[in-house]
Amino acid sequence: MKGGPVAYVLAAISVVGAIAIPAGNPMFIDRAIAVEVAFVALTALTFAGYKKQLYACFPLAALVIAGNSLAPPHVEIMTTFSKPFNAVILILGGYILQGLLVAFAALEIARNRKAIRQEIS
Repeated sequence: MKGGPVAYVLAAISVVGAIAIPAGNPMFIDRAIAVEVAFVALTALTFAGYKKQLYACFPLAALVIAGNSLAPPHVEIMTTFSKPFNAVILILGGYILQGLLVAFAALEIARNRKAIRQEIS
């Protein structure tokens, strides 16, 4: 199967992001769209069977996690559930799916390296 779990996690992140953008702060819409486009591009490349883009998953996930953690309005929403829908979207898309992305990308990279070593031997 092309892409594997990484592709499906990226697709889920893209869907959650598309849902979250309209609910977010309009002042940051340009940055939200830029991050969303990056996730959609990574999703397409991963489903197409490319491998090098897996390395981009780590800094992108770190950027999303750091951005959510350092934004006081996000932290307030997640800790108080003052806006329950937004809180669930932030936790799911900003932490759970990002963590899965990092884990699955690391596993896929390790699998690819192992396959290359076996081909060389």
